[in-house]
Amino acid sequence: MGAVEAGAAHYPFLIGVHFFWIFGLWWFGRDQPVSPAWLAVYLLLQIGRAWVLWTLGRRWTTRIYVLPGARLVRAGPYRFIDHPNYAVLAGEIAVLPLVFGLWAYAAVFTALNAAALFVRIRSENAALAGLRLVGTGHIKPL
Repeated sequence: MGAVEAGAAHYPFLIGVHFFWIFGLWWFGRDQPVSPAWLAVYLLLQIGRAWVLWTLGRRWTTRIYVLPGARLVRAGPYRFIDHPNYAVLAGEIAVLPLVFGLWAYAAVFTALNAAALFVRIRSENAALAGLRLVGTGHIKPL
């Protein structure tokens, strides 16, 4: 459809953080007792995740694509914050280890994820800054 990818250089780091987070949860958390309270928080986050996915529909991706001429999404959770998917992700990275009592694990991966999201959000914002809004609500190249 003519979309252009941005920020591809940081993508392997982002995927690596998430891969090792999931693998480590399986490794360290598999024999741990489950905290029902933290599990409830995690499940609430999944409602947020579903809202983001439903709002973006086929535009959701793990990569940064800018489609000139497409409308910016300003519905659903995007009415309230610019990056709701990353807010949910940050919550998941922090909360799921707590379900298994892995406080130090949560702290380490929250810090790694924060570093990845710092780069990611800057890349995404820069890609969108290369476009300008026009009166119709469409984005077009400068």
